[in-house]
Amino acid sequence: MDRVAVIGGGLAGLASAAALAPRGFRVTVLESRLRLGGRAGSFTDPESGQLVDACQHVSMGCCTNLAHFFATVGVAGFLAPQPRLHFVTPDGRRSVFKADPWPAPLHLGRALLGAHYLTPAEKLRVAWGFAALLREKPDADPPLREWLLSHRQTQRTIDRFWGVVLVSALNETVDRLGLKYARKVFVDGFLRHRDGFVVHVPTVPLGRLYGDELRNWFARHGVEVRENAAVRAVEVEEPNPPTPFPKKEGGVSKCPSPLGGGVGEGSWVSGLAMRDGTTVNADWYVLAVPFERVAGLLPPDLVEREPYFGNIRKLTPSPITSVHIWFDRSVMSLPHAVLVDCLGHWVFNRGEVSPGEFYLQVVISAVRSLRELGHDEIRRRIVTELGCVFPAIGQAKLLRSKVVTEHTATFSAVPGVDQWRPSQASPVANLMVAGDWTATGWPATMEGAVRSGYLAAEAILTRAGRPEQLVRPDLR
Repeated sequence: MDRVAVIGGGLAGLASAAALAPRGFRVTVLESRLRLGGRAGSFTDPESGQLVDACQHVSMGCCTNLAHFFATVGVAGFLAPQPRLHFVTPDGRRSVFKADPWPAPLHLGRALLGAHYLTPAEKLRVAWGFAALLREKPDADPPLREWLLSHRQTQRTIDRFWGVVLVSALNETVDRLGLKYARKVFVDGFLRHRDGFVVHVPTVPLGRLYGDELRNWFARHGVEVRENAAVRAVEVEEPNPPTPFPKKEGGVSKCPSPLGGGVGEGSWVSGLAMRDGTTVNADWYVLAVPFERVAGLLPPDLVEREPYFGNIRKLTPSPITSVHIWFDRSVMSLPHAVLVDCLGHWVFNRGEVSPGEFYLQVVISAVRSLRELGHDEIRRRIVTELGCVFPAIGQAKLLRSKVVTEHTATFSAVPGVDQWRPSQASPVANLMVAGDWTATGWPATMEGAVRSGYLAAEAILTRAGRPEQLVRPDLR
C-alpha cells in the first residue's frame, strides 16, 4: 500500500486525504498547528473559551466540490442555505435578493429591479453588464475596472453593485482585479443556474467542521492526523550527477519518477525533515501549505532554477479583517447582511452563543488601509457603522470585541494571475502541490481549495498508473 504524506491540514490537504484514502493509499496528514482547517478554521477565544472563526467563510450553490467533500465526511448538515440575501445601506434600508421560479438568467431579474440602492438607469446599466459578461470569453482577463467602464458602467454602479459583490467574493478591490474571475463569480454564481447564488452559512464555528465527524471518517479509512507536526524542510534528491530539467511543454518540466508509472528520471522527494528532529518518509507527498510558505520548505537551488516553483513567489497576498463583537442583547434580526457603502462588507448574526451574549462577526475584505489603524479604532468605526444600520445597538452594551487580520488571506486575482498558478503535478516526481492558489480554474475560495486537493489526488493516481477523474462537474 503506497504511503502519502500530506503537508498541511487546511481544506486542500484534507480534501486530498479524503480522495486518496478510499483508493488504497495510507495517508498521514501533518499539520503544524493544534487545529485543522487552516485559514477556514477556528481558534479558542482565551477570554470565553468559545470557538471563534478566524474569519467567516461561506459556500455557495455553485461550489460543487466543497459540497461533495462536506457530504463525504459527514458535515454537510452543519451548513444552512440562505435563499435570500439581505442588502443594507447605512440609512437602514434593506433590499432582499432572491430567485423567482424562472429559468436562469432571468431568475434574478426582479431582485435586481428591487435594489433600492440603484437608480432605474443604473439597474439597466448593470443588466447590460450582465449581458456583456455572458458574451465575453471565459479566459479574457483585462483589468476589470477598465472593462466595466468600457461596458457602460459608472463609478457609482461599480461602487454600489459590482464592487459590493466582488470585493467579498474575491477579497480584492475592483481597481486591482482582472476580468476572468470577476466574470466567473457572476456567471457561475448568479447567471448560469438558479441555485448558484444561494449562500450556505455554517451554523457552527468553522472548527466544528473538522471535528468528530471528519476525524471518525478519517479513522475508518486509515488516515492518520498529526497536529503540532511542523515540517522544517522537504528533502529533494537529485540525479547524480544532477541533470538539467528538460525543456517544458505547456510550462511544466517533463520530470520522470523513480517510482515508476512512466514519469522517468529526475528529482524526487526522499523525506520530510520535521522541526522536532525526526524524519517522515512516504512514497508520495502533497505540499498543501499557503503559497508564501512553499519556497521556504524546498531546496533554494530547486526554486531558483525551476520556474514552476519560482513563479509562485510572484503571487501577491490580499488581507481580510474580521471584527468579532459580543453584545448583551440581540441587536440584529437578520441572519446576515451585505453592507453597501460601508467599511464592513458582510455582517453575520451568530445569535446567543452563551447566556446573555449575542455575537456578531463583521468581515472587511481587502482593505489595506486598515494596517494604519489600531484594533480599537477599527472596532470603534465598525460599531458606530453598525449602530446606524441596526439602531438596536444604541440600547445594547458592548461586552467585548476582538479584531483579527490575516494579512496573507488569499492571493490577489490581478489580471493574468493564472500564469503564476502552478498545476498540482510538480516537476518533482513524487511531489504534488495543493491550495486554492494552484491552477484550479477558480479564485481563492474554499471551493478552489477542495478542487486543488482533488486535482492533487488525480495527479498521484495518474503518475501511479491509475488515472481517475475526481473533480465534480460545475452546475449546469
